[in-house]
Amino acid sequence: MYLALFLAPWMLMYGVSTLAMNHRAIFIEKYGRGPAPFEVEKELAYSGSFPENAEPGLVARQILASLDLDGAHAVSRRADGTVVINRHDLVAPRRITFAPADGRLVVEKMQYRSNAFLERFHRRRGYATGYAVDNAWAVSVDLVIVAMVFWALSGLWMWWEMKVTRTLGALAAAGGIGLFALYLVTI
Repeated sequence: MYLALFLAPWMLMYGVSTLAMNHRAIFIEKYGRGPAPFEVEKELAYSGSFPENAEPGLVARQILASLDLDGAHAVSRRADGTVVINRHDLVAPRRITFAPADGRLVVEKMQYRSNAFLERFHRRRGYATGYAVDNAWAVSVDLVIVAMVFWALSGLWMWWEMKVTRTLGALAAAGGIGLFALYLVTI
């Protein structure tokens, strides 16, 4: 019971986010197709300096730190030298574009959409980013996974120990295995 109470937020989040992903048509009616658009949040001149031929990752970390937006991100450099940083955030992802030729930064914020928020929450992962909060999230998700495996195994054990439920339990287990196998083969 206490484990279930502790894990309730994760179960709720994964359940609701999965519903949002399975019923995208509802959100297409509301928001239209395609990703949420970005809106310019601010434009400014950037006076920071970088070593010659600096790696995009170094440029991104310095720019994000100067904007007080340090955190998980992806970065790319275009052929013209422009650096594009996608700052991952559950609520308000941002795209920061730095044009070194004129020292200009454009910070764009993604419009909020409930379905996109839920999908980001569902797909969030850690360990690879190097940020403590992402690692903490990954540890908590790992604990949820361990708890779900424990629930399944303890349910099997309880079913086996309660002789009166073996027939009905065997039918339920066979039905679950059969449906899972059908999906596995046909999808």
